[in-house]
Amino acid sequence: MIGHLQGTVLSVGSETAIINVAGVGYEINAMSRTLDRLAPGEAASLSIETMVREDFIRLYAFTDEAERQCFRLLQSVQGVGAKAALAVLQVLTPAALLDAISVDDHAAIARAQGVGKKIATRITTELAGKTPDLMALVRGHQGLGEALSGSTPAPHAREEPPVDTTTKADAVSALVNLGYDSVIARQAVAQAAQDNAEASVQELITDSLKRLSQS
Repeated sequence: MIGHLQGTVLSVGSETAIINVAGVGYEINAMSRTLDRLAPGEAASLSIETMVREDFIRLYAFTDEAERQCFRLLQSVQGVGAKAALAVLQVLTPAALLDAISVDDHAAIARAQGVGKKIATRITTELAGKTPDLMALVRGHQGLGEALSGSTPAPHAREEPPVDTTTKADAVSALVNLGYDSVIARQAVAQAAQDNAEASVQELITDSLKRLSQS
């Protein structure tokens, strides 16, 4: 299976692009936020998810591995296919998706085109226990997407504030060590970070403890 492509962009369409790799043109499918970063004649390095069906083989491209793994994870939810998963990642970065799941913010996910409240609620519910996996992905790949970026967000895309996932992870770890459930700890920290995206670890812990004591 193809997991990565590095080559030169031959053409870019509304839903696909063609990448020339050693003389072979690979057609990739991608969300508009990814396609907007590609330009004919320029180099491209993309994480690839290969989907094989009886009637087709399709390549889905992402700017980094975190997006690709989130694409996979979203499709583990009943009723979420490739189209819906791409729509969610079009409006939410992996870090923002993690926050939405942590605080059960299905409204943020429902912003995705074609994803209604029912599916959005199912995503936050079914993936709530998998946020540690998402956290590891975001921590490992934070900044790579930003380094590859440089384009204006697509229309209707939600602009997210800076998210320091390492700081948040450290705050969650501290709360867990104090005896709090990991899911509850992440919800409290995510809410605290929404109010102060540049908070230190200690500030997040203090704010989260106040929220937990009031719940």
